[in-house]
Amino acid sequence: MSLNELSEKVGLTLSNLSILKTGKARAIRFSTLESICEALDCQPGDILEYREVCETS
Repeated sequence: MSLNELSEKVGLTLSNLSILKTGKARAIRFSTLESICEALDCQPGDILEYREVCETS
């Protein structure tokens, strides 16, 4: 599925969807995650991964 198609199905702008796709988002609403999972017929664990954040002081 293209980002354009997913954007239309989920109701997100392409720029916001791109931020999620590239891993640059710091958070995601549960409602957005739910909409994406419904559109892709998947579970959250299928599209999310844990990455440790390195913060500098």
